Amino acid sequence: MSLSFLKRRSFWCLLSALALLFAAFVAGANYWVIHSTRAAIFTDLSVLPKNDVALVLGTARYNSDGHSPNPFFLGRMNTAARLYREGKVRHLLVSGDNGHVGYDESTWMRDALMERGVPRSAITLDYAGFRTLDSMARAKNVFGLQRFTIVTDDFHISRAVFLARSYGLDVVGFPSERVAYWWSKKVRTRELASRTVAFLEIYLLHTMPRYYGPPVKIDIVAAGAEGRVPARP
Repeated sequence: MSLSFLKRRSFWCLLSALALLFAAFVAGANYWVIHSTRAAIFTDLSVLPKNDVALVLGTARYNSDGHSPNPFFLGRMNTAARLYREGKVRHLLVSGDNGHVGYDESTWMRDALMERGVPRSAITLDYAGFRTLDSMARAKNVFGLQRFTIVTDDFHISRAVFLARSYGLDVVGFPSERVAYWWSKKVRTRELASRTVAFLEIYLLHTMPRYYGPPVKIDIVAAGAEGRVPARP
């Protein structure tokens, strides 16, 4: 058996071992994120605990073609409005990306919620929710929240609750309307990587949000009363 053959064999054995270790780490991180948050996620509205505020996580209003409705956006807005109508929450904090001109998730969410009957006074906008981690950190450190309900897609809710808990927040999660698998399979697969990154950011990298800014007080007022929408950070 030649030396070059042994070297090649050793290389492929090492590569295989590293691949197995990586796969095991990804599987373990996903298991931890999902199972450590399971008790805080509700799918039955009748048993969902009431909170003053729901944090609604943002996404694009339209698909990449620029005009067809994004089903993830519609599902989140329908669910958030339902929680408000059913009295499960009294106020909605909509947190999204407003990082470049012409892209404003928070304003899109506010407008969509108002179209669904939620009064403007019951909506506060967070324009710097660039990532899920940023939204959770800002909910605590900018908007002064300690306890709230999180609304986002079923595949995303575990990571959102995990990140919120890493900031010491007392949260429950309620998944938005489920998007068909054939439409959502790409983002569901991508979430495997996102959960792994979240695990690393909390336990190893200690990642900070991009922007905090000055404190903003959320005024929880009766439906129909005029409220103040915070200025953009």
